[in-house]
Amino acid sequence: MSNRTTFVAPLSAAASAAAKHLSGGSHGHGHAVSGAVSAAFRASVSQSSGVTLRTAAVAPLASLSSQKRFYAAGYNKEPLTVLADGADATVPPKNKYLKDTAKYSDAGSRNAAYTLIGAFGFVQAVAVKDIAVNLVSSLAASADVLALAKIEVNQADIPEGKNVVLKWRGKPVFIRHRTAADIAEANSVDIAHLRHKETDAERVKEPEWLVMMGVCTHLGCVPIGEAGDYNGWFCPCHGSHYDISGRIRKGPAPLNLEIPPYEMIEGRIVIG
Repeated sequence: MSNRTTFVAPLSAAASAAAKHLSGGSHGHGHAVSGAVSAAFRASVSQSSGVTLRTAAVAPLASLSSQKRFYAAGYNKEPLTVLADGADATVPPKNKYLKDTAKYSDAGSRNAAYTLIGAFGFVQAVAVKDIAVNLVSSLAASADVLALAKIEVNQADIPEGKNVVLKWRGKPVFIRHRTAADIAEANSVDIAHLRHKETDAERVKEPEWLVMMGVCTHLGCVPIGEAGDYNGWFCPCHGSHYDISGRIRKGPAPLNLEIPPYEMIEGRIVIG
């Protein structure tokens, strides 16, 4: 702490001159000169004007090197450098001023959005699956309907050499009780000359009974029995000829007449 002298009183001409002289000569000297000036000045003032002076302790000014510096938040606390005119400026490192882009990247947000969309899609797919299963189950045929999907006929009701036509699942079914001559004729055919190569044994479970769908394999017409060039079935729509085994022999039909699923059970033919 240093002493600074203050006074409150009118000064005489001598005191004013002494103050000017002493203060003018104190520049450029140290604290010792300043103290001498203060003592001399007080003595001069007291002698000339009878004024009592008082001194007060004053804190010295802080030097520039000891003054506190203020920095922006997050700065590296290096003092600001002011360049002189004409001096080259150095570009500071970028890593001191650039923010970490990884912290502020929106990749995490995108991943979260994709995860949410995927989860929603999965839940939606499960819901659609359940709806589809319930719908198909409701449309499926019940047990009594499936029971009616099977038809049967007694073999004794069909004389030898005769045909019967039954309706199964909305389509005609041909059943023929074949004679020995029919069987011999069917087996005499060379399958190498057939468009759709099948032996007669591949089309029947018992040689005397031929069971097949009554639908032409060309465009779905119903052929006529015991007609055509091969003593079998003839389709009047486009002229397809089938033999006594139901095999295509002539005309546009590409395949033999279809054989439905059936069983021979205790003198009955069960279709379906």
